[in-house]
Amino acid sequence: MSNEIEIGRGKHGRRAYSFDDVAVVPSRRTRDPEDVSVSWQIDAYHVDIPVLAAPMDSVMSPATAVQLGQLGGIGVLDLEGLWTRYEDPEPVLAQIAELPPERATERMQQIYAAPMQPDLITERLREVRRAGVTVAGKLSPQRTQQHWRTVVEAGVDLFVIRGTTVSAEHVSSTAEPLNLKRFIYELDVPVIVGGAATYTAALHLMRTGAAGVLVGFGGG
Repeated sequence: MSNEIEIGRGKHGRRAYSFDDVAVVPSRRTRDPEDVSVSWQIDAYHVDIPVLAAPMDSVMSPATAVQLGQLGGIGVLDLEGLWTRYEDPEPVLAQIAELPPERATERMQQIYAAPMQPDLITERLREVRRAGVTVAGKLSPQRTQQHWRTVVEAGVDLFVIRGTTVSAEHVSSTAEPLNLKRFIYELDVPVIVGGAATYTAALHLMRTGAAGVLVGFGGG
């Protein structure tokens, strides 16, 4: 049976499965695990394991991105996180880990109110590049127009534009609108965009010419 399914409007896609959908059953032939490849490619970048790590301060630092890259995946740095706001964010991260629940939200709002520093964006990305692994960094649509040039000049390989939900055009009364189709066309760096939670939103992002679309939003 083909794993191609019709998803509407003349479009077809490959069926994907979660762990709950898969059961291991004996068959006439098995394959040695060493002969199985889980490698994948996005644009010109080939990696050994299909993992694009989430750009969150809770899981990703420059050192972690390097380690993941050396293991065969891609770590994405949050370029709006603490690593681009503080010269040494380790004490701040340790403080967050110890915050009681009733104070956590207020204190974290204060911590993240510190301004982003372009010099730190450059240094964090170059730290990953010096290790010789694929360099990926994330900005939100709101910050892309302001900081994209710094990110590209720092030598990013994959530019991730990620938000809770991302549309093909971000409009603001206080900043220049971000038209993703035009932005991606004019940029020499492959762009991954998301998240998208509906067929229509995903289709709009695919039509921007993005190298990849992140499906899903929030923590789900």
